[in-house]
Amino acid sequence: MFDKVKKNGTELLGKTNRIVEGTSIIGDIVSKADFRLDGELIGNFTSQGKLVIGASGVVKGEIVCNNADIEGEFQGKIKVLEILNIKASAQIHGEVAVGKLSIEPGADFTATCTMLTNNTREVTLKDGKGTE
Repeated sequence: MFDKVKKNGTELLGKTNRIVEGTSIIGDIVSKADFRLDGELIGNFTSQGKLVIGASGVVKGEIVCNNADIEGEFQGKIKVLEILNIKASAQIHGEVAVGKLSIEPGADFTATCTMLTNNTREVTLKDGKGTE
């Protein structure tokens, strides 16, 4: 009568997780929904949605997601399957692999960049861990 129905990815559209300024996480985050990070993450992030790193946000680690907007600081490896938007206030250091790339003038982009082919454009989540 009150059976729980598993939510598929479409029911998570429009819902955003948020880590606020002043919060630090050491570890990995796996999310099917969109995510906004204004705090600090030292670890890996995997999502089938969009990641927004706010102006005060800092990520040190590896990111795999479908779309991303970066206003803050990122150090490590990032793989964005669709569009990566880098704002003027962003600082990017490391390795970048993207489907499409947009960089505003003034951004600090010190990274190697690779454009992805259509064969490598899917994020899957298995057993709570992200895979490419």
